[in-house]
Amino acid sequence: MREIESLPLNQTQKLRLDKALEQLDFLSAGTNSNACVTVADTILVDHQDGLLKGHGTTDFDGELVATVCGVVERVNKLVYVRSLRARYKPEIGDIIVGRVIEVAPKRWRLEINFTQDAVLMLSSMTLRDGIQRRQTADDELNMRNIFVENDVICAEVRGFQHDGSLHLQARSQKYGKLEKGQLLTVPPYLVKRRKQHFHYLEKYDIDLIVGCNGFIWVGEHVETKDDMEEDQVTESEQQNASEDTYTPVEIRENICRAANAVRVLCTLGFNITADVIIEIVKLSNSIDIHDMLGAEFCVLVAESEVDRRRSSSKKKG
Repeated sequence: MREIESLPLNQTQKLRLDKALEQLDFLSAGTNSNACVTVADTILVDHQDGLLKGHGTTDFDGELVATVCGVVERVNKLVYVRSLRARYKPEIGDIIVGRVIEVAPKRWRLEINFTQDAVLMLSSMTLRDGIQRRQTADDELNMRNIFVENDVICAEVRGFQHDGSLHLQARSQKYGKLEKGQLLTVPPYLVKRRKQHFHYLEKYDIDLIVGCNGFIWVGEHVETKDDMEEDQVTESEQQNASEDTYTPVEIRENICRAANAVRVLCTLGFNITADVIIEIVKLSNSIDIHDMLGAEFCVLVAESEVDRRRSSSKKKG
């Protein structure tokens, strides 16, 4: 953990952090899930009929052995090792956050933390009028009125193109340009695929989008409208909404606290979820925002994570 090693810990903080990490390893081993393994480690499994050996595993002297460093994952009878420190490996349906790097004819190219750039076609998104229609030459000429270079966009993986690049789609009102917030980059292995990647933290009035590609967006809450409501919005209302660009100081502070919570989780190497971020924000209410990135707060987060996992394991038991 290079990030942890870079923390300016004193001797007491180092002992506390080491103890918390040892307890977390013990709790993880006790549940026999998400166990970390290195090359040649034996993976403990029940040798039931039909066991499927997945990526990062092999059969050696009757035992299942890891061939890469990573985390053991189980899906029904399939056992595989999810390698760490790897780039994003996309799947169809993934929610991703990306940054526009080029406006090309009828498409935008995005950086999404993948080996290749992703492509968002003009025909694969809903225009500002909210009407599903065929895009015209005028729409192509006005592409820069929609997205330009360095804009941050949320979209969904639609498929793969013949050259291996990703084809994205943004046909829902929840997709599109993201403004008034912070874009954070974390290792993709810290983000697990879940049913919900869009989160509205109502208490703090902010939106959290946890992209499967390791790009995380924390920003001011934006009300999404369906197509019927969007059609009823007048031009004057749109103009008034565009003029109201001020973000209250309280919401800015909430955005910064949530963003720092993500940074702390990244430093400690913990999985990033909305529930854990909320707990860290609550823990930080008694300190200054800048102190959240200090060594003492990182130790407190590790210790609170131990308590959280213990309580959750007791509830399951």
